[in-house]
Parts: sequence; structure tokens; C-alpha cells
Amino acid sequence: MLRVAVAGASGYMGAELLRLLVVHPRVEVIGVTSERLAGGRLDQAYPHLQGLTDLEFSDLDPDRLAAEAEAVFLALPHMESQKVVPVLRRHGRRVIDLSADYRLRDPADYATWYKASHVDASGLAEAVYGLPELHRKAIGGASLVAAPGCYPVGAILATAPLFTRGLARVDGVVIDGKSGVTGAGAQSRKIDPIYLYTEANENVQAYAIGSHRHTPEMEQELSALAGQPVRVAFTPHLLPLNRGLFTTASVPLARLCSTVELRGLYREFYAGEPFIRVASEEGSFPTTRRVVGSNFCDVAVVADARTGRAVCVSAIDNLGKGGSANGIQNLNIMYGWDERTGLEAPPVYP
Repeated sequence: MLRVAVAGASGYMGAELLRLLVVHPRVEVIGVTSERLAGGRLDQAYPHLQGLTDLEFSDLDPDRLAAEAEAVFLALPHMESQKVVPVLRRHGRRVIDLSADYRLRDPADYATWYKASHVDASGLAEAVYGLPELHRKAIGGASLVAAPGCYPVGAILATAPLFTRGLARVDGVVIDGKSGVTGAGAQSRKIDPIYLYTEANENVQAYAIGSHRHTPEMEQELSALAGQPVRVAFTPHLLPLNRGLFTTASVPLARLCSTVELRGLYREFYAGEPFIRVASEEGSFPTTRRVVGSNFCDVAVVADARTGRAVCVSAIDNLGKGGSANGIQNLNIMYGWDERTGLEAPPVYP
């Protein structure tokens, strides 16, 4: 059994990681940390885990984690993982980071988008972007994997076949993302009023227009696929859902294509992918309800001949394929296990 620890286990991402890890057949969870809940029992903070674990939260001590665990998941606030990763790597431990700290290749992007300097240049240079559908081989040999943000997962998987095959123009890409409120995390500080029940319920609202931190992730990965710089206009929205993320991407086409052709391209591109489900019937589109609690990403594409664009849609669970479940898929790849290990349960319905 592989000994793993979860740092930052008191947030939504940490809770979802533990829900999956405590029943993973190849893993033993030996440690969980939380500065806020240190000394308390895990199953008291998360009663749904009663009977599955007797762990207690501890303070974060990277040297102790490295001494006890072989692999460590980090579900820490942004710009905190970079203080921990060098210690874990010095001890030879493998790390899957669910924060943004190692996702962007250019350190200058952290000053622009996160208003902070990156302090671990060597780790940033060696980290692998943890989207298996694009970087599976590199993930397999990685010691540090940066799990993608939820919005980029939805946007990249919805559009990747077009950019890879040169069917997308790189200008005029518009991406609209809609997420449930767990995307904001379990905030321990003063909560933004937009996440209060009375504000989110029966309401849809845009936020961080033109300035969302996931934008450079999308541009970085889509530019690599296209072989030239891609700029996207991205607008996120908050939906009155606990979990789920829906993406609509409008992509200008390099040439006239039919929906049948594009659907065939998507099926070919994602053939053999265990967690990508391409809509196979005309008029059948993804919904968030069909993916909640899973690592699935459902995608569909339609050619709009009138505008010369492809309309690409995807649905994921922001805590699943958009976070913790995808992190476990990365773990499975890193250790040469079947990617579906511990992730076989179907989505939750209703």
C-alpha cells in the first residue's frame, strides 16, 4: 500500500480527496493537516467519513510529512504550496499540488495574475501540468504534478481537438464558464457575499470579468496545442449549485466544417480516454447533473456554418475532474496503476 498524506485537508478539495482516497485499494492515508482544525478528528469535521478513518488533523510540518508519506497531495491556498514543495522534493517525495502554484510556466505570470512572486524556480521548471489527456507520458515520470484549475479543465477539454488538428483560428476565442459555489473553496476568512445562500440562490452572476486567474492556464495550454499564441476572452459565472461546472466555448474555424466532421474528430481524438465521454447523437448535450461525484468530462461540439464557428460544450464536477478526482487519476498514472483505480463509481443521480 502506498502511504499518502493530504495537506490542507479541511477545504472542499481536501474533503473530496479524502472521500476517494479512504476507499482507494492501493493507498493508505497516513496523515492529514489543517492549521484551523489541528488536534481534531477528521470524522468529526466530516461526519460522512465516520467509520472510514480514525485520523486526526495536525499542523503542517513538511519534514514530518516527508518522513511518514511516500506521496503528498497539497490542497493549500494559492502561493502556499511553493513553500512546502521544496522540502518534500528534497526528501524525494512525489507531490500532486491542487493549488495554482506550479501550473504556469512563466514565473512573471504569478506577479501579473496572483500579485505575488514565485519563490521555487526549480520546482516550477520541473512541474508537469496534470491534465492526463494531454500530458499522460510526462505525468508518468513526474515527481511534481500541478493539477489544473477547474475552469481550464472544462475549457481545454472542450476545445483541444480543434487546436491540435489546426481547425481553430487563434483569434476571437470566447469561453464562458459557469461553476457551482464550491469552486470558491471552504473559506475560513471573511466570505465574499456573492457566495452566501441568499445571494447565490435563484441567481446567476458573472465575476472577475477579464481578470480571472485561470485565463493564463487556458492560454498556455491551448497555445502549446496550436503551436502559436492563443488569446481567449474568458468570463466566469456563479451558479446556485453545490458542485458542477459547465463550459461553452465559441471557437472561430480555420475552414468550413460540418457538425458530423467535428463530432468524428472528437471521437477520434478522445478514443480510449477512460473519463471523456463525447456526445454521440445529434441534439445530445452534456449537463452537470450527469457528472457530479465523478471524474468524467462530457463534451459535445456543433459547427455553426452561419458564423464560421464551432460551439464546444463540456460538463465536469469542479471538485472531480476539475480537482480532486483528476488529482487521483494523476497519482494512478505516476505509479503505473490503471487510471480508473479508485474512480470507478458512476456519477451521483439525482
